[in-house]
Parts: sequence; C-alpha cells; structure tokens
Amino acid sequence: MRSRPLTLIQDDLVDYDMAMERMGQLVDQRHSGALPDTLWLLSHPPVYTIGRRTPQDHLPDPAHDIPVVQTTRGGQLTYHGPGQLVGYLIVRLDPGEGVVDYIREVEFRLIEALGRLGIAAERRDTPPGSELLTGVWTRNTGRKIVSIGMRQSRGITSHGFALNVNGDLEPWHWAVACGLPDVDMTSVARESGTVTMEQVRPIVATAFEAN
Repeated sequence: MRSRPLTLIQDDLVDYDMAMERMGQLVDQRHSGALPDTLWLLSHPPVYTIGRRTPQDHLPDPAHDIPVVQTTRGGQLTYHGPGQLVGYLIVRLDPGEGVVDYIREVEFRLIEALGRLGIAAERRDTPPGSELLTGVWTRNTGRKIVSIGMRQSRGITSHGFALNVNGDLEPWHWAVACGLPDVDMTSVARESGTVTMEQVRPIVATAFEAN
C-alpha cells in the first residue's frame, strides 16, 4: 500500500443522524479543498442501518426497540452500538481509483491493526453470484469482525467501517447482518480477551496513518 496520511477527528458517542449530517459537511469541505483526507473515529448509540438492497425479511423485530435507518452507503444491514469503533473515511480517490479499490485498501489496513492486537485476520473474495463478502474476518475462527460500507461522490469517499471492539454482540442475532444469514459476528474482546476502546483507537489510527 502506498502512504496516504489522514487527518484524525475523534469523538465518543454520536447519534447516527447527527453523524450523517456532520459527515455530509465534511464531504462538502473535502470537495472544496477546505479539508484534507480525513478519518473520523466515533461510536453510535444502538441503531441498525440498511443499504438500498436490504430485503425486508432481513430487518430486526421492532420489539427490540432499536431504530432502523436507511443510509446511502453500499452494502446491506449492519448494527452499530456502544463498544464498536466506527471510522468514517472522507478521502479523495486517485485518478483511475474506484471506491472498490479503496475498500480493498481499508480491509488491508484493518487487518494490519488487528494483527497488532494479536488477531490474525483476512479479507475474502466474493464467489460469483454470492452476497458480497466485503469486510474483515478472523483467520482462526472464521468470524466476521469488521463491516465495511462506503460510497463515493465526485471522487470523494464517505461512510466507512465498523470494528467490533467490546460491545454487546446479541443485537447482531436479531437481524440478518451483511446479507449473510449464517454469519457469526465477533469482536476484539471475544477473540482476544479483555480490551478497551482506548487501547484500540490509537492502533486503528496508526494503521490509517492518521493523526
């Protein structure tokens, strides 16, 4: 991977709708040149977000009382909640570089970060005709630990990744995550034991050359 330093913005818990409004502002600033390539690290209160192709039968039972929000990113349903590190990437793509190319880079950078946390991880190629396997998976247990959903507009990326650190994994069982009914979602804590968000944030930032 070539060097691609990013400016780092950090917040703790931010409401999803408020974050989307702020992300739109950051994208506008990147388009105008007022903002450099940026990584925004944060977490959200419990919320399910769905892509444009998410089937109705993949949605959670409303009895769980977790909001479901339509989003503009690619991909299908994902869950956000406390204990998950979300990274929004506002990056100008190189000439000839597509958003899928950049998603591959994001996968490899997160694999590097997980390696530093003692977790062997890998990306997966999607077999023809199958649901997209975008994201990062643990090599030893075969579980999914990172979800990725991005888009690009006029050469600027938005949305990003969600790394499960030490949050409650039960809400993942209440819906069909990532369009994969049999996926086993995991976290850094589940794979490697006790870990704090404060330990994980700088390692992820370093993997993205963000400061």
